[in-house]
Amino acid sequence: MAEPPLLFSPIDLRGLRLRNRVVISPMCQHAAEDGCATDWHLVHLGKFALGGAGLILTESTAVSPEGRIGVADLGLWNGAQVAPLRRVVDFVHGQGAAIGVQLAHAGRKAGSQALWHGGRAFTADELAARGWARLGPSALAAGPEWSVPEAMDETAIARVTEDFATAARRAEAAGFDVIELHFGHGYLVASFLSPLSNRRTDAYGGDLGGRMRLALEIAARVRTSWPADKPVFCRISAVDGAEGGWGIGDSIQLARALKERGVDVVDVSSGGLTEETRRITVPRGLGFQTGFAESIRHGAGVITQAVGMILDGPQAEAILRAGQADLVAIAREALRDPYWARRAAEQLGLEEDYADWPERHGVWLARREQQMGEVLRARRDAVARGALSEKEETA
Repeated sequence: MAEPPLLFSPIDLRGLRLRNRVVISPMCQHAAEDGCATDWHLVHLGKFALGGAGLILTESTAVSPEGRIGVADLGLWNGAQVAPLRRVVDFVHGQGAAIGVQLAHAGRKAGSQALWHGGRAFTADELAARGWARLGPSALAAGPEWSVPEAMDETAIARVTEDFATAARRAEAAGFDVIELHFGHGYLVASFLSPLSNRRTDAYGGDLGGRMRLALEIAARVRTSWPADKPVFCRISAVDGAEGGWGIGDSIQLARALKERGVDVVDVSSGGLTEETRRITVPRGLGFQTGFAESIRHGAGVITQAVGMILDGPQAEAILRAGQADLVAIAREALRDPYWARRAAEQLGLEEDYADWPERHGVWLARREQQMGEVLRARRDAVARGALSEKEETA
C-alpha cells in the first residue's frame, strides 16, 4: 500500500491537532469597520474552511489603531472587536478547520491605501488628521513615499509590547486556536531587527542581540498571555533583500531564540523592509522561499512553514518530503480556488468518494460522479494529456 501523502497527515502543535498541513496564509482584505470583522471576512475565511484547509490565518490584525496598515484593517485593540471575530471563528470550527489570528503593528509602514485604491502611503498631514503617528526604531523613513517615523522611546516600546499581550488575550476570548506574530515585511518588529532601519545605541539597537530584543520581549510576553496548550507562530522575513541588511544567518539565530521563548512555528517569508527592497531581485520561481524555510528548520531545530509560489498538491508534497518545511501556506492560489486543499488531495490520490467534503456539497458531487463518472474521468485524462482543444475545454 502506498504511503499516504504527508500534506494530508495530521500534525500536533501543543494541544492543537491540524487535520492536514495546508495553511491559508494571511491576505490583507481592508474590509473591516472600525477594526471589526464584517460579512466579507466570514465569507472570505469561511470558504477556505469549506475548501479543506487545516489552518486558516486572518489578515494582519492590528494591536493598536496606529498600528494598522490601512484604515480598514482588522483589529484587536478593543473589546468590541472580539464578537465579530468570534462569529468567523465559530463557523470555521464548524467545518473542522482551525483558525489563527495574525497580530501585527505596521510601525513605520502604517497608514496607506488598499492596493486596489492605488496603495499610496498617507502623508504626514493625512496621518495627523486621523490622529495617527508612524513609529519606528529610528527616525528613518521606509522609502521616499513615506514620512519619517517617530523614534520610539522605552515607554512607547513597553506600551506596544503590552498591546500585543492584550490583543492575545482578546484573541483567546474570540476562540482562536493560533496566534501568529508578524515580525516580517518591514513592519514594526522587522524594522527593529534590521541594521538598515535600526540605528539605535540603547538596549534595543546596536548588535544582533539588541536589535532582536523587542521581538523576543513581545514573543515572551504573548506566550505568557496565551494559553499554554495553544501554539504561537511567528512570521519573519528570512532576508531583507538589501545589501548589508538582515540575512539568513540572523534569521536562524532569531528562530532559535524565539523557540526558547515558546514560539512553536516559524513562518518563513522574505523582503519588504523598504519600498526599495520590493524591487531588489530575489528570483521568484516556484517555491522561491522554501530554501529559507529549510535553512531555518535545520539550523534552528524549529518547525517551519513554507510560503510563496506553491501552486499545487504535488509541489507542496515534495516540499514536505524533502524536509524543507513542516507546513505549507497558500495564499493567492487559494483565491483562485478556495477548494485548493481538496484539489490537492485529488492530485495526490485522495478524496475519490467526496466523503470528507462538507455534506451539503459532497453528496451532490458524489451523485454526479456516480452518474457521469466515466465521462468525467475521460475528460480529466484528456485535459491532463493536453488532448482537448481550448474550445472543448471550456465547453
